[in-house]
Amino acid sequence: MRLEERLQTRLLYRSTRRVTLTEAGQTFLQHCQRLQDGREEALRAVGDLTSEPKGMLRMTCAVAYGERFIVPLVTRFMGLYPQLRVDIELSNRPLDLVHEGLDLAIRLGRLQDSRLIATRLAPRRMYLCASPSYLERYGRPHSLSELSRHNCLIGSSDLWQLEQNGREFSQRVQGNWRCNSGQAVLEATLQGVGLCQLPDYYVLEHLHSGALISLLEAHQPPNTAVWALYPQQRHLSPKVRKLVDYLKEGLAERPEYRG
Repeated sequence: MRLEERLQTRLLYRSTRRVTLTEAGQTFLQHCQRLQDGREEALRAVGDLTSEPKGMLRMTCAVAYGERFIVPLVTRFMGLYPQLRVDIELSNRPLDLVHEGLDLAIRLGRLQDSRLIATRLAPRRMYLCASPSYLERYGRPHSLSELSRHNCLIGSSDLWQLEQNGREFSQRVQGNWRCNSGQAVLEATLQGVGLCQLPDYYVLEHLHSGALISLLEAHQPPNTAVWALYPQQRHLSPKVRKLVDYLKEGLAERPEYRG
């Protein structure tokens, strides 16, 4: 009654048999519940600052990138937190995090699923390049139209992402060599088999050494990124939050990302 007097409105309907909320009472209760939820959220967030990651963490990543970058970092991370268990599924098929019960996904390039929260881990730039021996034999392309006269090494897709006059587009290429492994495409390019389009982490070392030469730089697509994705939720678990931070720091130390 004192609360109703203070608010100058009725919060409850009272009868001899039951007590029910008025519209004002329902509104007041909803606000109180949100305040209580916020209090619990604040307590959990502060507690997580000192709590160690533990329990099972399930995650997914593309095969080649996962083997080369993510798995070594996750292994080091587990050494810091012995109570943590990790299940990594390396797959080039984009998995549904919610349906598959995954805590975290590492994705490359442009994002599609707006239901997920994204944290940028590292830059990602595509390069079109060839070996000096290939260019000596077949010449260097100076325009996009000349790509049709060259042997383009095809990876997981025969659509290359390019840019012209500020417009990004996909161009279908053709060649006598195809493999769904970026490392295999790189090896064929180094051997002078043809042109390739690969991410920076495959080719930067070879561009710096002169083993590969960058081509059509004005037509390379805008930079994208490597992303950590996790389902939308009000409270991110310590194991996911700390692993994401660790991956971001670890990738920044890699020579492939320091240029």
